[in-house]
Amino acid sequence: MTTTLDLLRHGEPVGGRKYRGQIDDPLSEKGWAQMHAAVGEMAPWTRIVSSPLARCRAFAETLSDRHGLPLAFDERLKEVGFGTWEGKSAAQIESDAPGTLARFKRDPVNARPGGAEPLADFHARVAAALDAILTQHPDQHVLLVGHAGVIRMAFAWALHVPLENAYRIEVASAGLTRLRFDDGRGSLIFHGGGLADR
Repeated sequence: MTTTLDLLRHGEPVGGRKYRGQIDDPLSEKGWAQMHAAVGEMAPWTRIVSSPLARCRAFAETLSDRHGLPLAFDERLKEVGFGTWEGKSAAQIESDAPGTLARFKRDPVNARPGGAEPLADFHARVAAALDAILTQHPDQHVLLVGHAGVIRMAFAWALHVPLENAYRIEVASAGLTRLRFDDGRGSLIFHGGGLADR
């Protein structure tokens, strides 16, 4: 039994790059263009599952309508809660506390922003959502529209990447990742780029 899971990160939101976490900014025009470019006219999927946040939801709805694909939203696929960093750019965070981002990237488990969701809790909720996708849609090709953090947690869940190494994985705006599961065993097929690159 083989299930294929494609993970598409949202494009650039209104307001540009920042640690937005669960702030519900919509896609910018550039973000829409990035996502359309990532998938082109292709739609190899049997269904779509998406984060309910607007920067994922709107494109998932558009793609679902265009290709007649079943669509579901899962609250567990929201981005990690970044606590006091939500809405701040990297420059603002560094200005407030120099060296903070470097410490976070070295130790994302323990050097978290104030009030942030614990990384183990984030991993557990994303893993539960991914387990449900595999259980409910065996032998299908599912597209998950989500966030950089969700994709990092998918790597941790599927490929047993330690959580302390998860932020070493770069996830580009509108980047596409493909995981394949053969009888539950995960393999990375590709990471980054779009369907037209395959």
